Amino acid sequence: MEPVTKNLPIEKKPKLLDEVREAIRTRHYSLKTEEAYVHWIKRFILFHNKRHPRDMREREINQFITHLAVKENVSASTQNQALCAIIFLYKQVLKIDIGDLGNVVWAKKPDRVPVVFTRSEAQAVLSQLTGMNWLMGMLLYGAGLRLTECLQLRVKDIDFEYQQITVHSAKGAKDRVTPLPERMIEPLKQHLKYVKELHQKDLKDGYTSVSLPYALERKYPNAGKELGWKFLFPATQISTDPRTGIKRRHHIYETVLQKAIKQAIRKAGITKHASCHTFRHSFATHLLEAGYDIRTVQELLGHKDVKTTMIYTHVLSKGGLGVKSPADF
Repeated sequence: MEPVTKNLPIEKKPKLLDEVREAIRTRHYSLKTEEAYVHWIKRFILFHNKRHPRDMREREINQFITHLAVKENVSASTQNQALCAIIFLYKQVLKIDIGDLGNVVWAKKPDRVPVVFTRSEAQAVLSQLTGMNWLMGMLLYGAGLRLTECLQLRVKDIDFEYQQITVHSAKGAKDRVTPLPERMIEPLKQHLKYVKELHQKDLKDGYTSVSLPYALERKYPNAGKELGWKFLFPATQISTDPRTGIKRRHHIYETVLQKAIKQAIRKAGITKHASCHTFRHSFATHLLEAGYDIRTVQELLGHKDVKTTMIYTHVLSKGGLGVKSPADF
């Protein structure tokens, strides 16, 4: 007698982009990386009139990357990000070996000198900020944090007694500690009163969940009820987590601080092409100017190679490379 399979549900194979998302999340890549990779894989497929990537290889990849570089004139970092996304698709999702890609060339990033505030310029910009924006701006400059590192800080990451901040899972999946500016201690303590009130309100309203990295949500199921796991700079509104669909309070959105600092730079009358990241550049440069060892600065910044930190030595002497202009002879 033949087995009855008539009413059994047919298991649908997940769509390609869903497979990409699953592979990315399995490897604990960030949401921003996920969005970027999915975007470039979509662009790659549409560029070739919706052909399946299984039917394409080096030639089609090369055509797409060349189009981005020549026709769209994208930056080197954008071009390389697109190539990373496509390589991830073939290696991790489709399990296809595409070799060394032959004629596909990684774009060389131009060697640029970082924009740095003088000490007076940094203070001038910070003086234009208020409230939570001032606190975040001070941490970018006073602790050398990247923008995302600042936004992802938890209440428990601040150690007032040792005057230090612990940065978890930073670039390269590394943890590090960096100094907490003394002048921020009292303002941060006052800010934590607001965070605590908001936390108690969320608990009362039934929002007991908090976004945690990796499998920590399973390990700490009650983390949402603990103040220590809450974001140091919480968003003003409850939002829906795009990966889980859970409604909860996330950290403040990055564009809020980006816009505030851009406006502060303009109000301070500074014409340099500066941004949030300029504070991190200034943190490193000003420490080196003050005589701190470059290896110490490397650790505070979380750089893997001291060569990366060496770029900040360019302003340690007045004039280009410390050379006096012949016009002043």
